[in-house]
Amino acid sequence: MVVVMGVQPRILLVTLPAQGHINPALQFAKRLVAIGALVTFSTSMGAERRMSKTGTYPEGLSFAAFDDGSEHGFSPSDDINHYFTELRRVGSKSLAELIAASSKNGRPFTCVVYSNLIPWVAKVARELNLPSTLLWNQSPALLDIFYYYFNGYGDTIRENINDPTFSLKLPGLPPLGSHDLPSFLNPGSNHDFAIPINREHIEVLDEETNPRVLVNTFDALECEALNSIGKFKLVGVGPLIPSAFLDGKDPTDTSFAVWKTGVRVPSPSKEGIVEGDEIQKCLEVVMGGGELGQEMRNNAKKWKHLARQSSREGGSSYNNLKAFVDEMAGAVTQLEI
Repeated sequence: MVVVMGVQPRILLVTLPAQGHINPALQFAKRLVAIGALVTFSTSMGAERRMSKTGTYPEGLSFAAFDDGSEHGFSPSDDINHYFTELRRVGSKSLAELIAASSKNGRPFTCVVYSNLIPWVAKVARELNLPSTLLWNQSPALLDIFYYYFNGYGDTIRENINDPTFSLKLPGLPPLGSHDLPSFLNPGSNHDFAIPINREHIEVLDEETNPRVLVNTFDALECEALNSIGKFKLVGVGPLIPSAFLDGKDPTDTSFAVWKTGVRVPSPSKEGIVEGDEIQKCLEVVMGGGELGQEMRNNAKKWKHLARQSSREGGSSYNNLKAFVDEMAGAVTQLEI
């Protein structure tokens, strides 16, 4: 006889050991716990040592680091290609051991959620027969650009990205200029390491039956971008910012500042520097009493209100996240008696 048991899902959340990935992932972990999941937050040993221990973490959130092959983590002086190669090689083995140990100790994971730039985590999960889901901590428009770059638009982008008059129209997105595209798509970029990593992200999703991506945005903000890729289900679960800046439920949760609207800083010089007077002009536009500055402040209030609504019980991001947790809970276990 088989009895379906409804129990708390136990989610392993794995993030790249970088502050811009750890911060939103930690907020995501807290949201999962608040809805009813048990979460193990995992990043590299070096990054975990540097994480602030002054914050309060909810019951149901635990931490377990993995080895990334480096004692100090990545630093600007390191060879970034070598670091990511070692992160994959050593991290894959360490993460597999972490998952196996948790299962052996009677706490098997229900699924794995992983952040940007570590698509190999999904392959580790697959080898261990665990479902995995990508947590995309940037705009869905960026994932859309990567998808179409690897699906028919790559040559066009490479050939025109240095043309300041270039305009690109992708499904579900407004026209994009060369300054709107990731700089590492430029053939002369020093950060082209990210191209094969993001290609692997797309390939991993393509291999899944019903690929779903949890995205750090909310429906009202980027509805078109969330629906640009027909074969992927992009689900808004953000904004993944501290409670003190969002719903106010935890005023002590202030780990990083709230997002806001603004103006585009002009393109940097050949040396990669934006002059101080250009920054001052942008600040004057945003903070000044002119019509454009007032419009931006009004927009900021509008989006702040909509962001709060989306994260409250019954809001779009809350409902999307709850649906994910409920699905994981439903798939947790079948107990044979």
